[in-house]
Amino acid sequence: MAGKEAGSLPRATYEKELLRLQTELAKMQEWVRAEGARLVVVFEGRDAAGKGGAVKRVSERLNPRVTRIAALPTPTERERTRWYFQRYVEHLPAAGEIVLFDRSWYNRAGVEHVMGFCTKEEYQLFMRQCPIFERMLVEDGILLRKYWFSVSDTEQQERFRRRLEDPLRRWKLSPMDLESITHWEAYSRAKDEMMVHTDIAEAPWYVVESDDKHRARLNMIAHLLDSVPYHEVPPPVLELPPRPPSTGYERPPRDLQNYVPDHTANL
Repeated sequence: MAGKEAGSLPRATYEKELLRLQTELAKMQEWVRAEGARLVVVFEGRDAAGKGGAVKRVSERLNPRVTRIAALPTPTERERTRWYFQRYVEHLPAAGEIVLFDRSWYNRAGVEHVMGFCTKEEYQLFMRQCPIFERMLVEDGILLRKYWFSVSDTEQQERFRRRLEDPLRRWKLSPMDLESITHWEAYSRAKDEMMVHTDIAEAPWYVVESDDKHRARLNMIAHLLDSVPYHEVPPPVLELPPRPPSTGYERPPRDLQNYVPDHTANL
C-alpha cells in the first residue's frame, strides 16, 4: 500500500505537519463562520480503519460551537419507522457550521446490509435514494466531502489485537467489530457496490490509504483543505482592557469552601 511503501514518518515530522495543517483548519473554520458556509465531512471505512483518530485530529483545535462531531448511536424503535435519512438531516449544519460524521447514512450500505440489519428492499431503496439525497445537499449549497479509510486485513487484525490488550483502547472494540473479521469479503463486496452507486460527480468518494495512521491523517486533512475554497479571514482587533482599581472586595476565607485535594503533592 502507498503508505507502507513510503515508510513511516518520523514522529517530529508528523507532529510539525499536523500542527501546520490544524492551523489551516482553524483558518478554514473562521472562513466557514464568516461566510456562512456549510461543510459536511463524512468519515467511512472498515472497523479500526482510523476514522475516529482522523476525526479527532481534525476537530481537536477547532471551536466546538462551530465544528460538531456527529457519531450517532443505534437508531431507536421510533427512528426505525421514519425515512432513513431523516435522523441524519437533523444533524446537518446551519450557516457557519461544520459537521464531521463519524460514520453516516452509509451504515445502511455497509454493516446493516452485511449483517442483515435491514431488508433487501431497504438496501436497494437506499442505493437509489442516496445519490439523489446527496445531490440535494450539494444543490442547496452544502460543501460535502466523503472519505473512505482503507485498511488491509492484516493491519485491521493487528489493531484489534492491540485494542484487546490495552485497557485504554478496550472500549473501542465491540463484538460486532470482531465479527467483521469473518465477513471481510462480504464487506469488500458491499464497499465496491456502494462505490458504484454513490461515487457521483457532485459528491465523489476519496479513498485514504490508512495502514499508516499518521500518513492517513495528514493526507486526508491536506486534501480537505485543498478542496475547500477558503481564505484567511482577518481576526477582529482585540485589546486587553486595563484592570480597574480595587473597590475593597475581600475573598472569603478558604476554609469556608471545599477544595480539591492536592493529588500532585504525592507524585
